[in-house]
Amino acid sequence: MKNKIIAACLLLSLMTGILSAADWKAKLQQELPLLGHRNWIVVADSAYPLQTAPGIETIYVDADQLEVVKGVIAELAQTKHVKPTIYTDAEMKFVAEKNAPGISAYREALEKILANQPAQVLPHEQIIAKLDEAGKTFKVLLIKTTLTKPYTSVFFQLQCGYWNADSEAELRKAME
Repeated sequence: MKNKIIAACLLLSLMTGILSAADWKAKLQQELPLLGHRNWIVVADSAYPLQTAPGIETIYVDADQLEVVKGVIAELAQTKHVKPTIYTDAEMKFVAEKNAPGISAYREALEKILANQPAQVLPHEQIIAKLDEAGKTFKVLLIKTTLTKPYTSVFFQLQCGYWNADSEAELRKAME
């Protein structure tokens, strides 16, 4: 009986998109082999809206956002088939400490986490436009966290891990 209750609770949490700190890692590990170039993973703050594009799957985790970012980076580092281009919001640099207490410490911590990553900073609306377009055709896994600081979502646009733009350009030139 106890196992049935546990199974029912797990099924209910999966159906509602609410995952524990441990379960989001399992979800990511399950999805990652299926994801490829043009897919996205987003680690969002708690005010990030629930999007309706058919390709965007949102899960909520009761977990620290920076720990989730570290976890996503660690999982992506284990793959051979994809590598991320990481985007952060340009607005985050300008959020004042008085308006979002703790934002300075957050920025410093995120900077350390992303120190060896190919990260780009763009205005939020430009990143969202890219994500919206991708979500029309490609899978986006959005992991919503408990963080309550503005402009702190981290966006991972997946690229092919074994083919690059130079190789593609060479191929296209050879096809002419």
